[in-house]
Amino acid sequence: MTGTGYTFTASDDCRLEIHTGVTGKASKMGHRLTIAVTRWRADVDWSGDRPTGVELSAEVASIEVVHGEGGVTPLLGPEKTVARANALKTFDAQRFGHIGFRTHTVDETTEGHRLVGTLEIHGVTRDHTVDVTVDDTGDTWSLSAETVVRQSDFGIKPYSQLMGAMKVVDDVTVAFTAERPKRD
Repeated sequence: MTGTGYTFTASDDCRLEIHTGVTGKASKMGHRLTIAVTRWRADVDWSGDRPTGVELSAEVASIEVVHGEGGVTPLLGPEKTVARANALKTFDAQRFGHIGFRTHTVDETTEGHRLVGTLEIHGVTRDHTVDVTVDDTGDTWSLSAETVVRQSDFGIKPYSQLMGAMKVVDDVTVAFTAERPKRD
């Protein structure tokens, strides 16, 4: 992106996560996962006092399973490794190693901004809208967004096992949170 603006990357105060659910007759056996994307960058262009464009790029191979809820047993190190390997296979990460989002327009809302653009996952590009909430916390801005992405819309078959008796829900939630110091 050109012009002045902000750049967000993975850090303690900037997170990009994927939240999954499970379904099927054996869904109680599965874990609802929190998956962190550890290598990503979002560039935000500004004009005056408002954002005018956003471009996000994320590396699929950088995902890490950080938490799992539910399941028959706790999600420990070895199970997290298996879940990560399954997610990378589902994404076909060696072939489609990049996820991107680029805005066409940025509109102000009562709670922040609406980003309207295109989302590219698994080599498929679709229109997508993300609402970003912006809160004034004194010396910083607190930003957050959650958006639902349907895996099958991007040619991804959600992970399943036990002949489909346990599978990841097609709709996953992508969440972004960040803290940014205010500009002078």
